[in-house]
Amino acid sequence: MNKSLNPVSSRLAPIKPSASAWVSQAAKALKAQGHDVIDMGLGEPDFDTPAHIVEAANVAAKAGQTRYPPTGGTAELKQAVVDKFKRENDLAYSTSQVIVSNGAKQVIFNALMASLEVDHEVLLCAPYFGQYKDMVLILGGKPVELPCSADDRFLVTASALEEAIGDNTRWIILNAPSNPSGALYSPEELKAIGDVLERHPQVMVMADEIYEHIVFDDKQFFSFAAANPQLKDRTLIVNGVSKAYAMTGWRIGYGAGNSELIDAMVKVQSQISSGACSIAQAAAAAALNGPQDSVTEFCVAFERRRDLVVSRIQTIDGLTLDAPGGAFYAFIGCDAFIGTITPDGKLIEDDTQFTQYLLEEAKVAAVAGSAYGLSPFFRLSTATSDDILNQAIDRIAESLAKLTSQQR
Repeated sequence: MNKSLNPVSSRLAPIKPSASAWVSQAAKALKAQGHDVIDMGLGEPDFDTPAHIVEAANVAAKAGQTRYPPTGGTAELKQAVVDKFKRENDLAYSTSQVIVSNGAKQVIFNALMASLEVDHEVLLCAPYFGQYKDMVLILGGKPVELPCSADDRFLVTASALEEAIGDNTRWIILNAPSNPSGALYSPEELKAIGDVLERHPQVMVMADEIYEHIVFDDKQFFSFAAANPQLKDRTLIVNGVSKAYAMTGWRIGYGAGNSELIDAMVKVQSQISSGACSIAQAAAAAALNGPQDSVTEFCVAFERRRDLVVSRIQTIDGLTLDAPGGAFYAFIGCDAFIGTITPDGKLIEDDTQFTQYLLEEAKVAAVAGSAYGLSPFFRLSTATSDDILNQAIDRIAESLAKLTSQQR
C-alpha cells in the first residue's frame, strides 16, 4: 500500500498562525453566527488613510505607474526614506542602503533569510511580536527568549543581555515602542544596550521602529542607531507607513542598514515577491514627504484612548496595567484569574484559556500573552473608538465578576 502524500514541509511543524489574525478570525466566525463580538485582536488604526496620500496613488495610477517596479523600491520612495531618516532621526543613509518591501514583516523575513545559518541564535525580548519567533524557526535559526518583566517596564536590561549573548548569537531584535507592551527605551537605556553589543561584534541589531510616531506623555522617540552611532553599520532599522499613516492595507515597509546586507535582502526579495506595488509606493512617498498633521492627530487620539483604557482597567480588581509609553496596545496582567473557575465549571489554567473565556463569555476578542512569549497577560488593541473601548471593558469586568476561586 502506498503511503499517503503529506504535501506539507516538516519545517512548518513548529510554526503557528499569527495569534492576532487567528483571534480575529475566531471573532468573525462568532459574528457570522449572529453573536455581537468586539474584536480587540488586530493592531490596526481605525482611521482612514489621509486624503493627500490616496490622491497620490490616484495620480500615479493615471500617470501609468503600473509597470513592474524595481525590486528594492522605486527611486522616489527610497529617496523619501533617506530624507525621512535625516529629517526625523538625524541618520544619514544612501538609497543603496534602503530596501522597500511588502510590509515591515517582509523586511524582517528578508533580513533573517539573508543572514541566518542553521542554529544561529536570535535574541527576542519577551514580550515580543510573535512572528519574530516563527520567522526564525522556519529559517532554521534558534530563537532565544529574554523575559522582560513588568517590574523592568518590559525592557531588556544590559545585564540580562550580556548573560544571553553566546558564540552563536546572530541578532537581537529590539521593538520600541513595543508590540504588545508599548514599552519605550530612553536614550540612556539604548546606549547601555549598545555598550554591551559593542563588546560582541558577531551580533547584529534589528531595530523594529514601526511605532516610532506613536509616543505619549510628550516623550521623544530615539532610534537605536542614532543613540549608538558606533553600531550603525551593524544595525538594520525596520519601519513602514502602516501604523503612523493608517496605511495597513497598502503593504509598504522599508529597511535601512549595511549596504551588503541590503543587497542580500533585495536578492531574497527578487525570488519571493519582486518589488512592492508601484502605486502603493507612490502613496508611501507622499506620506513621508507630505504634511504630517494627520500623524500628530492620530497620536493624540491614541494617547487619549490609552488613558481611557488604563483608567478603566485599574478599576477592575485582579487586572494590572501600567500606562504604555507608546503604540496602541494594552498588555494587561491577569495572574489573579489563573486558577479560577468559569460559571460552567471549567478551570482557567493559563492566559490562553483566559482569553478563550473572554471570547466565549464577554464576546471580546483578545490575544493571550503566551503568543508574545510572556504570561500571564493578554493584549487588547486600543486602536478603536472610545465607545467600543468602554463597551469592551464593561464586558470584561462583567465576565470576570462571574469567575470564582478554585475549590481546594
